[in-house]
Amino acid sequence: MYPFNDSMKMMNRRYTVLLSVFICQVYTMLAQDCPSKQDLQNSIQQAQKLLSSQEASYMQSLRTLRKKLNLLHDSVTRLPAKPKNLTCPNLDTPVNGRKLGKTLFPGHEVHFLCDVGYELVGSEMRQCKDSLSWSGQQPVCKDIDECLSSPCANGGTCTDEVNGFSCFCAKGWAGPTCQSPTPTFFVSIMNTSPVVGGGAAAASSFPLTHTSAFLRQPKCSQVQGTTHCTCEPGFTISGRENSVCTDIDECKLFHNGQAGRLCLHACVNTAGGYRCTCPAGYNVTRDGRNCKDIDECGSRQNNCTRDQLCINTYGGFQCVKVECPQIRNATYVKTSPTRCERNPCPADSRSCSQAPNSVSYHHMSVVSNLSAPRVIFRVSAVRMMGDTLRFALLGGRGRRYFTVQRSDRQTGELLLTSPVQGPATLDVEVEMSELERRELLGRYITKITIFVSPYEF
Repeated sequence: MYPFNDSMKMMNRRYTVLLSVFICQVYTMLAQDCPSKQDLQNSIQQAQKLLSSQEASYMQSLRTLRKKLNLLHDSVTRLPAKPKNLTCPNLDTPVNGRKLGKTLFPGHEVHFLCDVGYELVGSEMRQCKDSLSWSGQQPVCKDIDECLSSPCANGGTCTDEVNGFSCFCAKGWAGPTCQSPTPTFFVSIMNTSPVVGGGAAAASSFPLTHTSAFLRQPKCSQVQGTTHCTCEPGFTISGRENSVCTDIDECKLFHNGQAGRLCLHACVNTAGGYRCTCPAGYNVTRDGRNCKDIDECGSRQNNCTRDQLCINTYGGFQCVKVECPQIRNATYVKTSPTRCERNPCPADSRSCSQAPNSVSYHHMSVVSNLSAPRVIFRVSAVRMMGDTLRFALLGGRGRRYFTVQRSDRQTGELLLTSPVQGPATLDVEVEMSELERRELLGRYITKITIFVSPYEF
């Protein structure tokens, strides 16, 4: 502080001399005599008072500024460390389900689907918010209790299983839903030979000359001159004089019952029974009747290269390479595996400023003949710069199957308007435009590719 005060005193003396010279020069220019010594002293005293006042104000401003800087330094010191990862935490894939979407940046969405036989409980879609947290609740895939509809008829007991159910039938009934009476075969044959043992039952068998696996010899017994013959489960008695048991073709007999088809995909008749098969890309479930998709991407059963995305589909997979658009006078850079953003435009390039600000790519897999109408995808603005958002449906293969509707001020929905018979690949583009007083601020394009399975499961 002392050097500062000394320098200020020196400056004051210099200003006093200069002020005296200046006053004399002013009077000389006005053709007047230089003021007296008393007048000069009065003028100098007034100037010194003014200077002292300015000096005090200046010092007070410096002290106030120093306090503010100290307070700002303390507040910055107390701030939590800036997170290194500016993404939302990774979301788990629900058991017996799948997750669509891998981008974890704010504004991006993740969608969830459940396998056949399970229903989604929770949020179908979750969005990464600016606070780096997810909207909605983590969903789970709950096993559908097929026994709630009481599918087992005629007193049968239902047991819920994964992706299906099984019926324990009451006596006298058979079939997947106990819908068919059990055949009871009694063949009455008069025996003319004397009964052995004074009327006691005697076993008798018939020779079987057939060697086919679908034929069996009946089990017969004689009681008081009458022969009773029965067959093993899965066979019915036939042939001349009811002397042979023939396999029952369950695939034909129970093709469509009260609980639907015996097999979800294909049925193969076997000796005394049947087995269900699934197409390539599926495994037979534990109940032996339904089919479950194989996740080739999750189990690494694919041949996609490092620069490709592996998209799991129902019954297979797709290797997709995302490339940024080529637009005249505009350049794009990939900011995530599925998003491209436009580089800054020159100030005089109108064509560049009219190009999309960003282009996002999303891929989905659905079953054939999915019921409609239903919401397939949502596009939302995390934060708005303008006063209006507009949503529009642009070109693409399969555009006739879709329309766009608004669910709220900041969200547009892609709506499937009619079922699609697979196999098919549909492309559709959704545009979100942001405006301020009807002036375009930015365009954001979302390109959605939908892979439709050949099957309804």
